[in-house]
This record gives sequence, structure tokens and C-alpha cells, in this order.
Amino acid sequence: MAGKLKITMIKSMNGRPEKHRKVLRGMGFGKLNRTVELPDNPATRGMIAKVTHMVKVEE
Repeated sequence: MAGKLKITMIKSMNGRPEKHRKVLRGMGFGKLNRTVELPDNPATRGMIAKVTHMVKVEE
């Protein structure tokens, strides 16, 4: 699993549990519709799995 993932936040953090907010902030998100590039590793994949309903992932 080498390379980068493009991750876009597609749903707002408003009204979400604090755990979800912390995961999104840890990924580098602050505002809606922003895209970040993160390394493709098990830690990143785990974070994506927690908030899969709020993000869009491109390989």
C-alpha cells in the first residue's frame, strides 16, 4: 500500500459526535469541500473507516 490518497470532506461536522470531529481534524480538515492528500497506510485507512459516510476517497 504505497502512494497517496485524495480525501474530500463532503458532509459537515455539525451535529456529529466528538469522535468523528477529532478524526476529521486529525486528517487536516477544517471546512467543508476541502481536499487533503494523505499517505496510503493502515492508520489513514482506519481513520477513513470511522468517517466513511462523511468523506470521498480517490486513489
